Amino acid sequence: MDILTDTNILVRGVHRKAAKHREAIGALRALRARGDRICIVPQNVYEFWAVATRPAGNNGLGLAPSQADRVTCRIEELCTVLRDPPALYDEWRRLIVVQGVSGKKTHDARLVAAMTLHGITQILTFNTDDFTRYSGITVIHPATLDASG
Repeated sequence: MDILTDTNILVRGVHRKAAKHREAIGALRALRARGDRICIVPQNVYEFWAVATRPAGNNGLGLAPSQADRVTCRIEELCTVLRDPPALYDEWRRLIVVQGVSGKKTHDARLVAAMTLHGITQILTFNTDDFTRYSGITVIHPATLDASG
């Protein structure tokens, strides 16, 4: 099964000192062990890059662009990158109007739009409440996965 991975999983998976690093890594390993395909979309990469290159004092990882590039390449090797389909903008616009989405939640709506167009119904995230408004989307919190597979 294809499962979209939210950016917060990627960031915590990379940041070894993050409180939920082991939980993120364990969840990714559990999904892979059961045969699921771990997917990301370009938005995940944009968001990851922003956090990775932001100073550590500003809730970032403090990586230089060259370091962020190496880590991003590794993420792209481990995950299936699904390109943005041409209809993404229209689906996103539809979702934000139908759901009455505003503010930062519009980023989540864009992920859901991409999921819809790629036929993905599950997302792995620490921010489960951000996706509960969308019917047809199953939200998986890393704590619910057995890290042993």
